[in-house]
Amino acid sequence: MKKHDTPMLDQLQDGPWPSFISGIKKLRDDHPSERINEMTNDLLGQLEHSYETRKGYWKGGTVSVYGYGGGIIPRFSEVGQMFPKSREFHTLRVQPPAGNFYTTDILRKLADSWEKWGSGLVTFHGQTGNIMFIGTTTENTQHFFDEINDYGWDLGGAGPCVRTSMSCVGSARCEQSCANEHKIHRTLVNNFTDDVHRPALPYKFKFKVSGCPNDCVNSIERADFAVIGTWRDDMKVDQEAFKEYLVKKGRKYIIDNVITRCPTNALSLNDDDTIAVDNRNCVRCMHCLNVMPKALSPGDDKGVSILIGGKRTLKIGDLFGTVVVPFMKLESEEDYEQLVEMAENTIDFFSENALEHERIGETIERIGLVNFLEGIGLEVDPHMVAHPRESSYVRMDTWDEEAEKWFQRKAEEKQAAGA
Repeated sequence: MKKHDTPMLDQLQDGPWPSFISGIKKLRDDHPSERINEMTNDLLGQLEHSYETRKGYWKGGTVSVYGYGGGIIPRFSEVGQMFPKSREFHTLRVQPPAGNFYTTDILRKLADSWEKWGSGLVTFHGQTGNIMFIGTTTENTQHFFDEINDYGWDLGGAGPCVRTSMSCVGSARCEQSCANEHKIHRTLVNNFTDDVHRPALPYKFKFKVSGCPNDCVNSIERADFAVIGTWRDDMKVDQEAFKEYLVKKGRKYIIDNVITRCPTNALSLNDDDTIAVDNRNCVRCMHCLNVMPKALSPGDDKGVSILIGGKRTLKIGDLFGTVVVPFMKLESEEDYEQLVEMAENTIDFFSENALEHERIGETIERIGLVNFLEGIGLEVDPHMVAHPRESSYVRMDTWDEEAEKWFQRKAEEKQAAGA
């Protein structure tokens, strides 16, 4: 095998950070499979050619496995005659387990199957959350899927469909968890499996589940339907643990890094070295709980908030999800059925009313939130938040008095206009 010269790619290995070029070269030079050596060699050759000409040479097409309409990203090379071993370099998206929990045994099985049928290149995980098996031929696509399907794995979403869901590590390892993230994840995925495998929506629709407002899977800005654990009673405070932290770090550190960092000034330090929490003004930003997890923790009345419409840039720019259910308990089977029903109503409304290539957040921006809520059968709630508070200098304790003044002023103006 004659190796392609790659002077431009070689420069990518010179920086201080690990390079993907090094990984591909390792497969080319060290892997015992001659097929993988040749495939990755031609892949490097085509990538070098792209850098030289400043043009990409991958084109799409149609590749699928029996019974599935999505889950595979076809890549056919426009310069396949120059690099025949990477002429076809398709990617298979495979759904990860809830919370991304793997055993070393199953990881070895997946790696062995991919080296048998693919290039050996794997990404854990892609932007959508899938395991990305990168680089195989049309013929081997079905063989690889059949093999991993036999020991329990399924393809994820690709195209205008319900995409692969994601959930954080959650209650299995995190003390901040306020929900059963993995049950929520599996409940939604199992219900919408057909919508994952057979694309039939205007565009993609993503579920993501975070166990607390830290939102470790970035659901607020990346999910069309975000489920985020929260609590609605008072934050739990262990004053003795707080005093220990105060002694260890000092008053100045606590004031500079905890008290004054609260975006709504809901924290204060008492004269007796205890901490006071104004729970009415707490917006669950999680900063103080992250800094002092032994002293502060979520309340006992736990549930989830549901946000709709988060996405990255497309037609109208990035969107954060909008709160449509400020709080929902998820304890009984009836609670989970209610969650699934709301998801079904949202997807049905999306499929009937969205424009082609439009995300649900863009649909809401186009038709208005009130029309969307009416369409999915939700009552308008004053706790729904479309835009987060940005100023920590807004006082709320005199809002009622100021409202009365406003109404009185309007009445006087109306009376003066009538006179």
